This record gives sequence, C-alpha cells and structure tokens, in this order.
Amino acid sequence: MRVIVFRLIQVLLSPLAVIGSSVWGLSLIRQARRTGSSATVLASCYPRWIMHHVRQRWDEPCVRMMKVQPTPIRLGLRYGTMPTIVAHAVTGYVPKPYRYPYQGRPPMIHQPVARTTFHDQALARHLPEVEQLVVLGAGFDTRSYRLPPGAVVRCFEIDTPGTQRVKREALAKAGVEAGHVTFVPADFEEEDWFGNLVKAGFDPGRPAYFLWESVTMYLDRQAVEQTLRRISAPGSVVAFDYFTTVILRSDDPYSAYVRWAADRIKEPFKFGIDQEEVPEFLESCGLRVEEQRSFNQDPVMAGFVTATV
Repeated sequence: MRVIVFRLIQVLLSPLAVIGSSVWGLSLIRQARRTGSSATVLASCYPRWIMHHVRQRWDEPCVRMMKVQPTPIRLGLRYGTMPTIVAHAVTGYVPKPYRYPYQGRPPMIHQPVARTTFHDQALARHLPEVEQLVVLGAGFDTRSYRLPPGAVVRCFEIDTPGTQRVKREALAKAGVEAGHVTFVPADFEEEDWFGNLVKAGFDPGRPAYFLWESVTMYLDRQAVEQTLRRISAPGSVVAFDYFTTVILRSDDPYSAYVRWAADRIKEPFKFGIDQEEVPEFLESCGLRVEEQRSFNQDPVMAGFVTATV
C-alpha cells in the first residue's frame, strides 16, 4: 500500500516534475554559455539533492550551494524533484534509484546513486592511507567539504577556470568553508594540469587519492592516458568511472539519447573502453586494478574502477 500511495502522489505531481526538469536543464545550458562553465557542472547535484531530502545521504554543502543558485536553476531543481520528495514525506518510502548505499548491480538509470556509493566507499577505505586528496574535474563535488572529523589530508580541486569560478562563488554565497581546499584551474586536454597542481603545492612524491568522477567519457583517449600516467607515487590510488564502447556506438534508445543530449550541450562523449580491456589499459599506464564493477547486465554499458600504483 505504501508503494501505491507513493506512486500515486508522483503521478499527481508529475506535471511539476516535467516543468521543473525542463527549466533546470535549459537554465544550466544558459548559465554555461554565460559563464564559460560546463553545462553538466550541477548534474550530480540533482540526485544528491533528492538523496539528502529523503534522508539517505547527508550532503549539506550541496544543498546550501543549490539554494544560492540563480532563481531559474533553484526553482527548476525544487519543482523537478518535488514529486519524489513529497511522496517520500507522506509515505516514508524510498525508491531504489535513491537508496543509499546502493545494493546490487545497477541498470544505467540507477547510475547516479550507484556511482556515488562506489566513490564514497572507495574514498572512505583509502583516506586514512593518503596525505593528499585530488578531485579531478571537480565540478560541484562536495567530498572535500564532507571529510570525517579528524581527517588529516590536503585537498586540491582541479577544473576549468569557468567552472571553478561558478563553484567558488556558490561556496562563498552559501557560507561553506573552503579555506582548506586549494583550487587549481586547468583543462585536461589543453594544459599541463599536473604541472599546475605541483605549482599549487601538491607533493608528487607523497601518496594521494585521485577522485575522477564522471569525467573520462568527455575526454579523448590521449588525455585519459596522460592523466593516469601522472599518478605515480607509491601508495597512490585513482578512482574513476567510464563508459564502454556500447554507449559510444550502439543505436539502442538509451545510448542514442544520451549521445544526442551530450552533443546538444556541446560536450560530446569521446572515450569509451570495454570492461575486459580495463586491466591491460591500466597496466600500460603503470597502474593495477584494485576493484572493478559494472553497470547493466547485457550489454555492459559502463563501470567503476579503483587502481593503485
């Protein structure tokens, strides 16, 4: 009965979701064109806003930054997520796409919470072993602002200048403490991001954790290889996710749609690698697979991996 009531509320409020999601998406594109930031910079905030409000995963920094976004983005997010949040408030039910930590092998439509779960757990496992945390293509990631009490680690965030500017403005307006984070502007395909990182105070000889979430698919293969080869200090770890060649080449409805959407915002997918090729690919970059998981059953469309030096 609880699930039925939840779905009924969602259906009744679905017009708000359609309008809100449309406003959200169009507003992100306009902001990207105006500021020079990525149109996907806030994409991860949509499911994390819901997870926070259905009491699955606390993310106060994310919520505070969303509340200071321009009015169209803020209202689009609020109304787009309202059916799920209101239905949960009435019934207490949490649909599987927002259950945290995610359990099982996820279909692609569950990938936001599954990806968040993987990266959260990998970071928690390795954080006590490293001295530096580097978030590559950080966007609006908030893990540097949600570290466990007593964590002693130096934090760096790397992203393009336009995207970083938008985030730093949001952090300041939201009153989120960011004094412990060193921001390093760089473009993976056009600049020596590692050189910029070292100039900012990163010690390349000390162990570090590199978090690279939802980025590789937007880079060319050379940029991905060069980035991975830069991670060479003993004890260092890199965690990233990837698309397989199915997403880049298949004509199935899901793959065709996500490619179309990426092309529309001028951020096309460039890199894909099939799961059986990942270990050898990483070995060629001087890394060894520690853990590997995949999205979808048949065909496998994407995956996560942690690798060590």
